[in-house]
Order: sequence, then C-alpha cells, then structure tokens
Amino acid sequence: MATATAAAGGQVTPKRKPVFVKVEDLKPGTSGHTLIVKVVETTPVKISHKPNRSRSLLSRSTPPDRIAECVVGDETGTIIFTARNEQVEIMKEGATVILRNAKIFAVKQDNNLSLVEYELVTVSDQN
Repeated sequence: MATATAAAGGQVTPKRKPVFVKVEDLKPGTSGHTLIVKVVETTPVKISHKPNRSRSLLSRSTPPDRIAECVVGDETGTIIFTARNEQVEIMKEGATVILRNAKIFAVKQDNNLSLVEYELVTVSDQN
C-alpha cells in the first residue's frame, strides 16, 4: 500500500492514516468514513434492463450489471448499503470488510442508515 500521493504540482504529500468510525457515529449527509464491518445478510436485487429513454437523452452512465443490498454492522449497530458489480462477490455473509471513503445519504429509519456510496471495499483479516 502506498504511503504518499503525487499532488498537482508534482509534489508528494503523505496519506492520512485512516480514522475508523463505528456505525452508531454515522450521520446522514456525511462522507469520508472508514469502517470495519461484518456482513450479516446479502440479498441480490433484480435489475430491469428496459431501455430508459431519459438516460440515453441525458448521456448518463449505464447502470451496474449486478446489485445486492447488504446488511453490515459492528457491535454498535447495522447499516444497509448497496454493493455494485465486483463488490457483490466480496460481500458474502460472515465476511469482515473495510469500507473506505463511505458517504451516507439516507435518513435514519428503523435504526438503520443507508450507506449508498463508497470508494473501496476490501476484505479484512479480522473476524
């Protein structure tokens, strides 16, 4: 794992050490979180591949090929998030994963927060 990144001017800046947060500390509208969580449940979502006229008119990116809703959590609570494409394979029940740069979008409902977007999902050695 690299410890530095190149800045715009060619200068090398050191990466920040990640600060891990607990599920109970997550709040809607926040981002940049790093969490270590265990996958509790994974449910595949059926995707409709009907042509979407508005999507082609607006030149938006194509939707993911595979989606799964996953319930993950730590000792403080659980969150629901959507795994896309290759991340669906990583999110097996019982696996411990690290979610990096997570962004929280939804409002708190039934003691769960929806974690919709994340930059990187990696399998952790912790079990």
